[in-house]
Amino acid sequence: MLDVEQWAEIRRMHKVEGLSIREIARDRNTVRAALRSEGPPRYSREPRPSKLDPFKERIHRLLKADAALPGKRIREEIEEEGYEGGKTILDDYLREVRPRFQAPRTYQRTSYRPAEVCQFDVWQPKREIPVGHGQTRQGFVVTCALGWSRAAASTLVFSKQGHDLRYGISRCLTFLGALPKTIVWDREGALHAGGGRPTEEFAAFCGELAVGWHFCEARDPEAKGIIERHQGFMETNFEPGRSFASPEHFQAELDGWEERIAGRLLRTIRARPAERLTEERERMRPLPERMPETEVRFVMRVPLQPYLRFDTNDYSLDPRFAGRRVEARIGQRQIGAVALDTGEVVASHRRSFAKGLTFTDPADQALLEKLRGERRAGPDVEVELRALARYDELIPA
Repeated sequence: MLDVEQWAEIRRMHKVEGLSIREIARDRNTVRAALRSEGPPRYSREPRPSKLDPFKERIHRLLKADAALPGKRIREEIEEEGYEGGKTILDDYLREVRPRFQAPRTYQRTSYRPAEVCQFDVWQPKREIPVGHGQTRQGFVVTCALGWSRAAASTLVFSKQGHDLRYGISRCLTFLGALPKTIVWDREGALHAGGGRPTEEFAAFCGELAVGWHFCEARDPEAKGIIERHQGFMETNFEPGRSFASPEHFQAELDGWEERIAGRLLRTIRARPAERLTEERERMRPLPERMPETEVRFVMRVPLQPYLRFDTNDYSLDPRFAGRRVEARIGQRQIGAVALDTGEVVASHRRSFAKGLTFTDPADQALLEKLRGERRAGPDVEVELRALARYDELIPA
């Protein structure tokens, strides 16, 4: 039997070189068949019967009743009726036949106008980030991408609490350099209050920026496919092959990477995001002079053991303010406290993302030791001194 190469050579020799059938080969019937055929030879086998064939009608009935029925349950059902085949042939068949019983879900291509939307999400790096003191910690990256220019920005945080997510949004928008009309999120618990409504804190944050918000439907990642694809690129291009020494190092590397990829030609928009961002900024609103506050603030009374606890760490307070009320201010870089009545600074520390540590300001420690020393010495009392002869006169010999 001829293979494709022999078939092609016979036709070339006859059509191009003008050779006769006899000159091409002794087996004239084979040559004639090659010249008469309209296409190259194909080899096929008669399909062999499958162990699954007797159960296909039963599978169809199960899928008609519930098109989403898991393959494991279908296998259990037909095994009770005598199926002895393997899992693979059943899975392959279900992959082909299940779409016939499901309502088709299709997607239209979405186009965005400049300055219209900015999609946000949270990406979790696979490896923990070194945070000092011999510790590592799981980080989270608030990441965003503009719908029209595809320009992206990312911010490292260490929790998915509302104040950290709002800080991430604020820093990403600052990195992009302007404000979109609407920011798009999935139903992140710290931002979404339920029913498509924002939490009070998130609504206040958006109100200060004067931007709209939109929460996607649950389990609908395709609604923000731009940022989903960007996250996938982060997983395959940013994280592999890199090591980080600190949160600051991670953020610096991430910012540099975002700037580099903004200069590449993006096939979907046939443009470079950095160039489009310049044009899109002209239609976006400028950033406010001061971004909304994202610090954690709360009022506390300075305890007798003058320390403030946050995120499992203890930070010293000025012991002279023991018993007085202060406002604690927790930022991404600094932790401080201010007296409510006088406005005096009671504490100022660099925040650490390591856990279970105690940080004592040397000035606070010196004041604490001074106060303790004064308390142990007691008050100053003048004692009268008398001559011993006076006691001799009072006590008879």
